[in-house]
Amino acid sequence: MSRFNRRTPAPALAASGAPHSPVRSTGQVAATALGAVGRLRDARSELFLLAVANFVTQRTFHEDAAQRDDRYTALVRELAVEDPHWTAGLLGWLRGEGNMRTAALVGAAEYVKARLDAPQASPATAQSQAQAQAQAPSNRQVIDSVLRRADEPGELLAYWTAVHGRNVPKPVKRGVADAVRRLYSASSLLKYDTATKGFRFGDVLNLVHAVPDPAKPWQGELFRYALDRRHHPDSAVLPEGARTLAAHQALMELPVAERRAVVTGPGGAERLAAAGMTWEALAGWLQGPLDAAAWEAVIPSMGTMALLRNLRNFDGAGVGDEVAASVAERISDPEAVARSRQFPFRFLAAYQHAPSLRWAYPLERALGHSLAAVPALPGRTLVLVDRSGSMWSRLSDRSQLNRADAAAVFGAALALRAADADLVEFGTGSAPVPYAAGESVLKVLERFGDLGGTNTTEAVRRHYAGHDRVLIVTDEQAARHRAGDPTEQVPAEVPVYTWNLAGYQVGHGPSGGANRHVFGGLTDAAFRMVSLLEAGREARWPWEA
Repeated sequence: MSRFNRRTPAPALAASGAPHSPVRSTGQVAATALGAVGRLRDARSELFLLAVANFVTQRTFHEDAAQRDDRYTALVRELAVEDPHWTAGLLGWLRGEGNMRTAALVGAAEYVKARLDAPQASPATAQSQAQAQAQAPSNRQVIDSVLRRADEPGELLAYWTAVHGRNVPKPVKRGVADAVRRLYSASSLLKYDTATKGFRFGDVLNLVHAVPDPAKPWQGELFRYALDRRHHPDSAVLPEGARTLAAHQALMELPVAERRAVVTGPGGAERLAAAGMTWEALAGWLQGPLDAAAWEAVIPSMGTMALLRNLRNFDGAGVGDEVAASVAERISDPEAVARSRQFPFRFLAAYQHAPSLRWAYPLERALGHSLAAVPALPGRTLVLVDRSGSMWSRLSDRSQLNRADAAAVFGAALALRAADADLVEFGTGSAPVPYAAGESVLKVLERFGDLGGTNTTEAVRRHYAGHDRVLIVTDEQAARHRAGDPTEQVPAEVPVYTWNLAGYQVGHGPSGGANRHVFGGLTDAAFRMVSLLEAGREARWPWEA
């Protein structure tokens, strides 16, 4: 994948074992991108915020991709040495509950590299580091913990070899081998072992020498076939009893002229499913476009996210109403939404780009299901949603959804779930956003506008009126104000929660102290933190709660 191919030199380690970086203390005064007085975060808060808000190699309005990537890897390497237990927990959580693939893979590679490169410390320092190391997982375990999909062992190795060279250390090889035993199967080979991958399954097996799992007697033959398929494709022999692979090979051997009839005839959907044929591969196999009949044959074996991505294609091909109704039922099923582990803005993006009204209601329901973790906050709540110019940047180069709409849908959901909330949009100016109890989040979204600058402090001053808490969804790049930062406008005993959607280094106010909290991105875990904090429990990181 292209994002793993940028050769960025790893930050040089200082004598302490940490990368050279400015001295950082919690709350240290700095300037935001728009010149307002802000606060530098401590290293752990900065890394957490950057990791969950960052798509690696994505630029933002105020910071380019290379700067963000370098800052991310420098922080991982610093904390891998200084606090390995915490950093390992972050990386495992990122790939698991956080569902952040690239940040977790890059982070795990840099974590291991930093620990292997750390220079010999003084006896006193060595004893302290030994205690920290004893509490942390091994390098091998950290690598294994972030590999959750069968193409990820190859992606991690592609990153390592592109950035750190072909000499792959044993902890990385062993961690990858552990993941290979968990993840490699006949179906995953068909889906992910393709010519577009920089590291094929056979390349990974050659490099890490994975031993088959004793509990999977079929895996040894699968490994052999993956190696032959990579290096001797013309003579590769299918493993005995591999039904999925045999069914797939039978389809591939059909003459092109006969393939469409097989798909659209009786049992076509079942035959595609038995052969592990994905919708991505189907058009190439048919050597022609997917018409309504082809889509209707492959739809039963498609996952929730694949269905969401193809709603426009379904309509363009003329998929029938009966099949469309089954798609609508599946994408709006609460359990399917939960299993998809997708952030709510995925459903918002699908809603905004769906071509026909038949998808509107099921997508609205799916969005509602995905917001189930939003807390029903008691008392009075002020919710402030940033609609300034910098918020109109896309969430990533791979998404059409912008931060402004993602912030608005979350702000609206928070307000609708709260007992008594004032919902406000702000930019250069600010204004209340009307809503009614039980109203659709998407209907409320239509009432938000584009408000220019980022006068967060003035918005807080104008709309705070003795609320029990203040929630701000923003990129934190506030403009200078004579009255100070936004959080200073709220009494110290009133909690202020900020969701930062961009992960910039400088925040609009202090974080980590009493009643001042900053969360990165818009994950369910971040929303749960509010309830934990207000219940009087100790504020923990999501993987510790």
